[in-house]
Amino acid sequence: MIARLLVLLFVLTLPLAARAQDKVDPLMVRALTLKAATLLSDEGVEAARPRFHAQGEFRFGEIYVNVIDLNGAWVIYPPAPKNEGKSVLNVTDSDGKLLVKEIIKVAEDQGEGWVEYRWLNPASNRIEPKLTFVKRVPGKDLIAYVGLYRP
Repeated sequence: MIARLLVLLFVLTLPLAARAQDKVDPLMVRALTLKAATLLSDEGVEAARPRFHAQGEFRFGEIYVNVIDLNGAWVIYPPAPKNEGKSVLNVTDSDGKLLVKEIIKVAEDQGEGWVEYRWLNPASNRIEPKLTFVKRVPGKDLIAYVGLYRP
């Protein structure tokens, strides 16, 4: 009886342990961004859109793939698809940093890289540091990026 309870306890707590181990870090964000950029390059926006919108590989928890064009318009924005097509070129962070312009600059000048800024975290409802990995999509005038809040 005790052995069964221990096995049951183990089985029930395994998902919690797995989630704790799967904590998102900058290396995971970079890998996800690169994978998203490859998908966009190989299969195009319309093939990628449903995968980026759906919960799963490209969208989970607070993590999702954003896609903008080089003019600063959202091409794919999973949290609010109705805003796709709108320009976000002049969006600033809480300190006044021209965030989207910096994302475009990094993508155009370096091809890929990190952008840091301060943004409202919907989970905590506080302005927090955020780190975003940016990748210019090979062969396209698109940029894929994924960000994560830093403690």
